[in-house]
Amino acid sequence: MNAEKIKETIHSSLSGKMTFPQIVGLLIQENIESYHVDFVMAENRYYSINGETHVESVPHKFPIAAKEFSASSVSDIIKKVQAGKINYQQFIDEVAAAGCIYYIAYLSGKRVIYFGREGDFHIEHFPKT
Repeated sequence: MNAEKIKETIHSSLSGKMTFPQIVGLLIQENIESYHVDFVMAENRYYSINGETHVESVPHKFPIAAKEFSASSVSDIIKKVQAGKINYQQFIDEVAAAGCIYYIAYLSGKRVIYFGREGDFHIEHFPKT
């Protein structure tokens, strides 16, 4: 697992230089099958096909998530970021305001699961291309 490529994806997503599809493509090339973005710990965890793992600190001040989780708000926010109406940093802030504390992207499963404080969740399938 290439830690420098992983750092590159984090910085590129936060700066708006790479879109989610571009990041997914790069991570798949690195044999990463899933990753976990943890707003509470300000870190991402990466899991490769061959069992390797990597943890990387994220240089972003994550807001404290709202107590109540709103799956419909998370879904609406995802649509905004997919349409290019907000950037990744705005996306993070908005999903936290909707109660999300972390999400796990399953690249091979083509879905992302967003989780709230009390176990609530929303599953978002990758858009069909």
